[in-house]
Amino acid sequence: MVSTSDHAEEMDWGAAFARLFSCVVAMKSGRALYVLLASFAAGGFTLTQSLQVLSGGHERGAIVLGAAALFIVFYGANAAGLMMMDAAQGLASRDVGVALQDALGVAHRVLVALLVVLACGLAGGALVWGLFWLCGLPVVGSWLFTLVVPATVVVLGVALLAGTTVVGLLAGPAVWAGASSVDCVRTLWALIRHRLLEATALATALGVITALVGGALSFIVMAGGRVMAQLSVWMLGVDVAPELFMAGLFGHGLQMTAATDVPAAAHPYVMAASVGGGLVFALAVVLPTLVYLRGACEIYLLLRGRLHDDGGAAMPVPSVSEGRSRWRPW
Repeated sequence: MVSTSDHAEEMDWGAAFARLFSCVVAMKSGRALYVLLASFAAGGFTLTQSLQVLSGGHERGAIVLGAAALFIVFYGANAAGLMMMDAAQGLASRDVGVALQDALGVAHRVLVALLVVLACGLAGGALVWGLFWLCGLPVVGSWLFTLVVPATVVVLGVALLAGTTVVGLLAGPAVWAGASSVDCVRTLWALIRHRLLEATALATALGVITALVGGALSFIVMAGGRVMAQLSVWMLGVDVAPELFMAGLFGHGLQMTAATDVPAAAHPYVMAASVGGGLVFALAVVLPTLVYLRGACEIYLLLRGRLHDDGGAAMPVPSVSEGRSRWRPW
């Protein structure tokens, strides 16, 4: 007879991976796609303005605009993440305005949690530095180094793994599910202690899924773009290289097109292709990002449920939907 604790140690990997693979449906989330696309576009435009101001010698203005670009992208991504968490929990997706308002109210908790984790990492780094300093002492240093080498290799390796597969991936979903900064740190620590291997396996699978989605989209853009460019040259009767019609598909801006020697008759078509191709490029970037955000939410819910099954290693936290738009620093 298997005890309840033994059951808690087992994981239905088939069901877990099936749930994780369902994250590809995130590409159908129109509201989240709109929020993420708009925030990336606004952030990119603001960053371009920052670079232009910097080239004019106005460093302070460039810093302000650069910070504004980061602000727009960060809170836009968190608004999309809140929508993805709604979908992962089986809730109705909140409206765009509500998602942006909620992101302004809770996204700072992600930064606070990451700062706490970073402070712990710096404390651990100081301890490692102290150990290596002791290894520099005469006589005992070389003997101590024999123990320090395996210890630091294991500790630093596990720390880097945990930072990648747990902290970096799941801090956002924890907050989007309703955790405060303190609850987020507690949950991340519990996941590192009890579910690091499971988190690593799921994070690796999510990376593969995102790469496959990105690869499929890249093939669509490159293959379709090449055919479109060749047809444009033939059908429009313009004497330009087909690659100019594909410039926007690879993120090249209008400045590059304007600097190219383009016949006057073809210039409007090339400019239009750059704008339209830029939209396709933005979609090719945003869609895998949505898949990644939805997958991260699914992984968090799976692992948080595992912690609850273990007997409350990390207690469930209330959903954001129960207290939307409440600005609380912790």
